[in-house]
Amino acid sequence: MIILTNTGGVAMTNCYLIADEKAGQAVLFDAPDHTTAPLLEEAAARGWDLTGLWLTHGHFDHFADHPVVRRRFPTVKVLLHALDEPKAQHPDVQTRMFQLPFVIPPLTADAHPTDNEKLAIGSLEVVVIHTPGHSPGHVVYHFPKEKVLVGGDLIIGGSIGRTDLPDSDHQQMEASVRRVMCLPAATRLLGGHGEASTLAEERQTNPFVQEILAAG
Repeated sequence: MIILTNTGGVAMTNCYLIADEKAGQAVLFDAPDHTTAPLLEEAAARGWDLTGLWLTHGHFDHFADHPVVRRRFPTVKVLLHALDEPKAQHPDVQTRMFQLPFVIPPLTADAHPTDNEKLAIGSLEVVVIHTPGHSPGHVVYHFPKEKVLVGGDLIIGGSIGRTDLPDSDHQQMEASVRRVMCLPAATRLLGGHGEASTLAEERQTNPFVQEILAAG
């Protein structure tokens, strides 16, 4: 397993390229604006077949670069939970809301991941966990054997995703945090923003997570 990261765009969002180097297969997780090109070039340089763009949710800073990905790897399959696809199909709503200085083409996913669905990158097993709250269709991608979690905007390095957006739900967010925090403490958390950490570190240092767990 190889994990490569790049961070950028107007919201300084992380995207991850995760590969089974022996199988020569890779998947890009999230596609922040003006951020994916270096990772796509790296995948091509290493001879990896980029089979998927797996999105954690439909906020603009996580899918804006989708045309860049599809131009470089035309056969890539885009995954996005069905509850968040309306955001991707009508990106102009977010463009106006956040007064973005660029246009995002509409996106229609190739498939809709569901809770507990098992996916694969070569020999790497990936389990989808539906974690609504920040967004109705927010999901995280768990690599149980490798103890890695691509966490989107659920838990983000000392904080949690905002729940003051029109379709956010703080009670759902709390339930999602509790569920994810039941995973092994050594699990490496690759959040949508900020530095990587572990679930153990978040339990010990993240006041938002601590408050949620104490109330549960």
